[in-house]
Amino acid sequence: MEAMEAMEGARSVETPRKEEEDEEEPTTLEGARCVSARHELLLTLDNADKPCPESYRRNSPNEVGLMAVAENFQRQYSHLCPDRKPLLLCPTNEWGVKKFVSTTLRPTATDHLELFTWQGCASFVADFLSLEPLEPPENLPGSLFSPTLVLQSQKATCLESSTLLCSLLLGANYDAYCVSGYATKDTCLLDRSLLRCPLLAAPPQQDGTSEQDPLENKYLVKPATELRSRFMTQQEEKKKKLEVEEQQEGERQAADPLWGLRVHCWVLVLSGSRGVLQNLFIDPLTGDSHAPDDQRFLGVESVWNHLNYYVNMQDCSSGCADMAFDLEDLSRWEPLLYGALSTKQLALCIARKKEREMMSRLLKEEKQEEEEGEEPVVFEMPRSWVSYINISKEDLEIRWPGGQKTTRYRKAKLEHFAPHLNPDGLVRRLATYKDLACTEEVTVKSCYQQRNDHLEEAEINAADDSTTERFTRGRTFYLLLHRFWSRSQQHHMRFSSAARVDGLARRTLSLRDMTETFEGRKDFLFHRHAVFLKDPHLSTADSDEEVQEEEQLQEVLERFHRDQSKPANIDVAERLFLLAEGRIEVTYHLEDHRCVASRRSFVKPLGSTERKKAEDFRPDMVSSFQVDASEEPLKNMTLSQMLDDLVEDEQQVALQISMSRKEVADILTCREKEKQSVGLPFSPWTTSGAAKARGERQEMERQAEEEEWWLQERKKDILAPLLIRLGDPQALSAEDARRLYLECLAESKWRLVEKAELIQQRFEQETQELQRKQQWYQKNQQSMASLDREEYQKYCAEKTLRIGT
Repeated sequence: MEAMEAMEGARSVETPRKEEEDEEEPTTLEGARCVSARHELLLTLDNADKPCPESYRRNSPNEVGLMAVAENFQRQYSHLCPDRKPLLLCPTNEWGVKKFVSTTLRPTATDHLELFTWQGCASFVADFLSLEPLEPPENLPGSLFSPTLVLQSQKATCLESSTLLCSLLLGANYDAYCVSGYATKDTCLLDRSLLRCPLLAAPPQQDGTSEQDPLENKYLVKPATELRSRFMTQQEEKKKKLEVEEQQEGERQAADPLWGLRVHCWVLVLSGSRGVLQNLFIDPLTGDSHAPDDQRFLGVESVWNHLNYYVNMQDCSSGCADMAFDLEDLSRWEPLLYGALSTKQLALCIARKKEREMMSRLLKEEKQEEEEGEEPVVFEMPRSWVSYINISKEDLEIRWPGGQKTTRYRKAKLEHFAPHLNPDGLVRRLATYKDLACTEEVTVKSCYQQRNDHLEEAEINAADDSTTERFTRGRTFYLLLHRFWSRSQQHHMRFSSAARVDGLARRTLSLRDMTETFEGRKDFLFHRHAVFLKDPHLSTADSDEEVQEEEQLQEVLERFHRDQSKPANIDVAERLFLLAEGRIEVTYHLEDHRCVASRRSFVKPLGSTERKKAEDFRPDMVSSFQVDASEEPLKNMTLSQMLDDLVEDEQQVALQISMSRKEVADILTCREKEKQSVGLPFSPWTTSGAAKARGERQEMERQAEEEEWWLQERKKDILAPLLIRLGDPQALSAEDARRLYLECLAESKWRLVEKAELIQQRFEQETQELQRKQQWYQKNQQSMASLDREEYQKYCAEKTLRIGT
């Protein structure tokens, strides 16, 4: 009670007067940057030379007054609670300036849908930032960098990660707070080596007999007693027990000497906002949510948001299980700014203001607000000094520092990669191991995105030497899954039955048999099983003739669903083609209120040979069993026609089986080719794709300019046509140079001859025109006028001049 009364005095701390704030100059620490390793690392970033906002290097008058209040609060807190550690109130930023922790929070609403929920924000912060452990781990850090600089460096302490996550959650309208407290060693150091990977399926629980276990039938014949040595059984049990104990000793952690003293920071989200039903803790290092009573969180010192700072006055000796997070309860939480608005009060004020505006509109009482009593003036939290937190689309795509991240789990290793980082489209790889040291792999599961072969997931199991490939819809053969075993050469495939014409859903092919399952067929076929006499070879089947020569069927079993348009006694349920024995067995569906189905067995007649003709149908080739003895048996003509149809169906079935085998061989050949040329489709809608498209456009423009310049230069080069004939080489050999010289000489001679011929042709043309003019003058000179004679003389002079030229 004395401590609480003394803390009441802390509430009545007088805030600096307005006149004193105006007189006091804002403090500045320009140039007094920190010289620690973290500061030197962050100041070497590309954006370190850009102009920094003034709020990063100076404190405003309101911030100066707030730090005075915080200093007084810290002094009284240390006096009243000497056994507790100092509070985290005013750490320095990247410029060495002291800033209050609440003003470092910058509520930011982004336009990315992925960051609209707390799950998306927590996952992004955990993936985007890499952890820098606190040194020493039991003390609070002396610096707190801004979220903008943390996003540039992608390195942060738990305090800086919580600040960034809380800023995003506040911008998304969550009632979020940063929590300063204590946690276990694994939580503080992000050590998951003893945790089970969340992507692995949980082991089956063995709590006795399951409800789905078959009931014991007392009428069954008991199996023979297995004779085993009791001594050998005891030795095996002892050996297993020793292995389990050794494994538990290897997994058992050593006692942490700093248990309960390791400082950690996480985020608290209170219920009541955005559909959050219960209070929850969010670890910014993992992005996972936990209940407040989780054992990994050992205690809470203080919480804060962008409006106020609260000190925990509750006992945390048993962890956070018994804590109450009603921050307005002054007996459990001590606020730094007494009377300041909280998140709930702010929401109530907004609701009341809207209600008053509505009432003033309805009642037209404009003086309603003036009549209300004035509220007391309290010191409010200054605005955040941090600039707007800008998260680009490229940050969301790259996601992890350097584009990749590796996490160690118990007997597992999980690797994440950014899209388009690997040429094969790998985005995630999960490897499981037999031992805790992770030396012997058991399974490797790889996930891919945007591959041209539509491969989505590939899993390699070293235990049974199997490989499983899963594909997205749209690839050739409509293949969705392919699992194969190298030792037994067995292949299991799953297809999209709705896209295939034959309705094939699954196919399993081994050296001895093949099983196919169909869905949605018009002939109601849903199962086919073929047994081979010889081992089919999958890799060499180039034509149907070769397939038929190599493959020999022993028997084929087909099963059909019930066709309600036919009576049950003529609706085929099962067909068994015994090719090696030359028989065909047909079983029909069960009739109502019957426990035995009708069936028929046919013996195929012998085919024709060079010495004798084909065997004719005989009644003894058919043996029938009819459930209803009152029905009239079928006639021989009908049975003969039925046998002919079955023989024809048998040939069709054999042909379909050979085509299925050939399709499997084609799929395997196609997969081998695809593995050799794996590629990713180009997408200009991603950040990397847009940069690539911009680079390709600039390269095309550069090549076009070079080609235009080359063409202009080629027009001036007289040797260009001759060099093209030689393949436009970069350097000429002696033989090529001599050949070029001879071609140039021949080209020059040819041009001189062509020019002489052209001159001779023009000379003859001008001479003929002059002669024709002279002949015309001889005929008409008696009747010509003086003007015509002058024109004739002028024409003759011009022609004579041109001929001479």
